[in-house]
Amino acid sequence: MSDSFNTIKDIRTYLISELKNIYPENEITAITNHLLKTHFGLNRLQILTNSSTAVTKEMTNSIIRLTNELKTGKPLQYILGETFFYDCIIKVNKDTLIPRPETEELVDLIVKENKGFCGKIVDFGTGSGCIAVALGKIFPASCVTGIDISEAALEIARSNAALNKVKANFFKGDVLNPDFQTLAGTDIIVSNPPYVLESEKVHMHINILGFEPHQALFVPDNDSLKFYKAITGIATNIFNKKGRIYFEINERKGTEIHNMLLNEGFMDIKLMKDLNGKDRFIRGEHNG
Repeated sequence: MSDSFNTIKDIRTYLISELKNIYPENEITAITNHLLKTHFGLNRLQILTNSSTAVTKEMTNSIIRLTNELKTGKPLQYILGETFFYDCIIKVNKDTLIPRPETEELVDLIVKENKGFCGKIVDFGTGSGCIAVALGKIFPASCVTGIDISEAALEIARSNAALNKVKANFFKGDVLNPDFQTLAGTDIIVSNPPYVLESEKVHMHINILGFEPHQALFVPDNDSLKFYKAITGIATNIFNKKGRIYFEINERKGTEIHNMLLNEGFMDIKLMKDLNGKDRFIRGEHNG
């Protein structure tokens, strides 16, 4: 297809043509809508109803440049340097994972179960800080702390808190070598730790394997629950009475994590599915 186009409809056609060998059509549609929204300020209704709207030469050149980057497999969020997460703008780069819709569901679960919360929240493996920032925005009277082993990720998390005018603390820590006594009195622990098995790499797209930080994604098959075990151990030492823990999990590990929490004295444990029908979240209450 020619690199010359005149309308929003032409942009959509161009992107489908150029990206069809890299992404499925539904993902190309999502990329197109996201690009037009973030780069050109068009909302979904405008995209659907104004398909014949003319585009400028500047927009044409920008679309071509962005498409060339997308064809390398680089995710759009990294190209733009930001994404949207639970009504927050979250900056991302090669040091942070791109926030997923499933993680928004995790935040939504916490929000629904803890209306009016004003206690102490700790987010282990905070990465871009998306969870901590979203919860800090929803619960402005709470005390939110995000912890990560990557100082580069923490810099992004701090900038995201400032960008969204959220008060949150971020500091470096290794859950596998913990010293978190300063977090005593915590009411809620949340974590979306690395949970993709090394053996699952073969099924993953180049836009993940080639660009997102492996340290934040993968765990060895023979020690797949190491972060859950470590965080649960920390929780039992820093929780207030009846503290709650929330995890995002590998869909294949729900029963194992349920049993782990049970063995550590947690109660009211619930394993829940995401919008795709996969076991994705588990929560429990500490029987302190």
